[in-house]
Amino acid sequence: MTKLRITWVKSYIGYSCRQRRTIRALGLKRLHQVVERQDSPSLRGMLAKVPHLVRVEEVDDHEPA
Repeated sequence: MTKLRITWVKSYIGYSCRQRRTIRALGLKRLHQVVERQDSPSLRGMLAKVPHLVRVEEVDDHEPA
C-alpha cells in the first residue's frame, strides 16, 4: 500500500468553512504539521478540494522487518 505524506503549508484564513473542515478531517491541527495517511479514493477527493493549502508526497510503505 502507498502512503501519502500531507503537509499543511498555507493558512485557511479567508477560505470557506468547507475547506477548513476538510483540513481538520485530514487530521491537520497546526500549520506546517505533517501527517501520513493510507492512499484511498476518498482521501484523494479530500486533497483535491484543498490543493492550494497542502503539499502531498507519496511515501513508500516498506517497513523494515
